[in-house]
Amino acid sequence: MNVRDALEADADALAAIADSPTDVMQNLVHDRTVRVAEDSSRDPNADISSSESQYSGSNPEDLLGFISFDARENTVHVTQLDGTSDACKRLLAEPVRFAEGESMAVEVLVAPETNSIETAAEELGFKKQGQGPQFDGSPTVRFRLEP
Repeated sequence: MNVRDALEADADALAAIADSPTDVMQNLVHDRTVRVAEDSSRDPNADISSSESQYSGSNPEDLLGFISFDARENTVHVTQLDGTSDACKRLLAEPVRFAEGESMAVEVLVAPETNSIETAAEELGFKKQGQGPQFDGSPTVRFRLEP
C-alpha cells in the first residue's frame, strides 16, 4: 500500500469512496491536508506514457481509502476518513505522525457503523473521550490521542 498526497485529479475516486459529490472532494483537496492510500501493485515510480499523467485522474479501484485533516490550536482534527480496514489504520497514522512532531493531540470522530475506523484508532492508542457531535442525526464518539 502506497500513501501519497491527494491531487485534484483524485476527486472522482474520492467521491466514489465517500459517496459525495466530486466538487465537494475537489474543495476538500484544496482546503485540507488529504492523503490517499493506493494499491501497491501499481508502482508510483514507474514511467508513464505521455497520454497518462499523475494529473489525469485516478481510478476508484486503485484507491483503498483517504484521510483529510487540519491542525488548529493544539489539536490535529481528522475531518474525514474512509476506506478498507488496513487503509484506515495506515492513513490514521499520518496525522498521528504529524502531531507527534508538533507535540499536538489528535482527535477523530467515529460513527457507530464504522468499526474499521474505531479499531484503527484503538490500535494506534486513541482513547474514547465520550460522545461527539451528531452529523445528519447520527451520533459520533470522540477519540483522542494525547502527545
